[in-house]
Amino acid sequence: MKVLVTGGAGYIGATTVRSLIAEGHDVVVFDNLSKGHRDAIPKSVPLIVGDVGDRRAIDAALQQHGPEAVLHFGAFIEAGESMQAPEKYFRNNSASSLTLLEAMLANGVKKLIFSSTAALYGEPRRIPIEETDPLDPTNAYGESKLLVERMLSWFGRVHGLRYASLRYFNAAGSDGFSGERHHPETHLIPLVLQVAAGERKTISIFGTDYPTSDGTCIRDYIHVSDLAQAHLLALHGLDSHEQLIYNLGNSRGFSVREVIDAARRVTGLEIPAIEAARRPGDPAVLVARSAKIRRELGWTPQHADLDSIIASAWQWMQHHPAGYVSETADLSE
Repeated sequence: MKVLVTGGAGYIGATTVRSLIAEGHDVVVFDNLSKGHRDAIPKSVPLIVGDVGDRRAIDAALQQHGPEAVLHFGAFIEAGESMQAPEKYFRNNSASSLTLLEAMLANGVKKLIFSSTAALYGEPRRIPIEETDPLDPTNAYGESKLLVERMLSWFGRVHGLRYASLRYFNAAGSDGFSGERHHPETHLIPLVLQVAAGERKTISIFGTDYPTSDGTCIRDYIHVSDLAQAHLLALHGLDSHEQLIYNLGNSRGFSVREVIDAARRVTGLEIPAIEAARRPGDPAVLVARSAKIRRELGWTPQHADLDSIIASAWQWMQHHPAGYVSETADLSE
């Protein structure tokens, strides 16, 4: 199948690109490289440098390559930043997605896999979280993604768009080729490993008085390769389903202290930690119930062990101590 992958030079997007290629799909990446990296995608994959919000650019890509489906990863993802500049998130995540949908409609592309988020749920009413639970984001990032899910529903009803919304919990780990390298970095596992690598002096534990077993927040970590596999299954699933909405997680949570202890085991290093005050808006526990995609599409995470997830991330970091080569390259061309 011919597919266009927006944001395909990013962490999850590039991992999925390699999975698509391994399955024999014809892949083109569309990315503005504001967060992604040229070196994250195979040299054999065509890269179109452009912005999803640029209607002319996305029209040209769809007309030139004629994809049967689009996998849409391109988005800003920092919840904290979204509360400082919500307009940035609504413009890039919501409005640009509408531009993409309009271009798909105009060019006869009827399948979309959407990179959504667990941030749609806000403060959970119950644990584990199910797809039918209320959608009530507590930050502009989650709201920007919810707006897209609402658009998808209407495009499905009115225009016959087939779509899958995949609500990620905490992506982590590495397939050996792509790794987390955000600027600035805000995700726990790479932050902990940056301390192990000597890039940071300590890791902060924000809040030690939560109603959990050790007082720290609990999150559901899912290996990036398992996320990629879910995208492939959803792509095939749209052949027989008009709409697919799934949580993607391991259905098991690990506390901040457990993540730090696992990183110490994996690296054999001390990793100093300091306790700090809670951050506003951090729920105590976020864990997915992912039984629906397991039941309907046969998805089974292959890398559910926390030590294995962290070990894969650590190995990638050791082989890429300065990140991607393209981080220091001229990306204006």
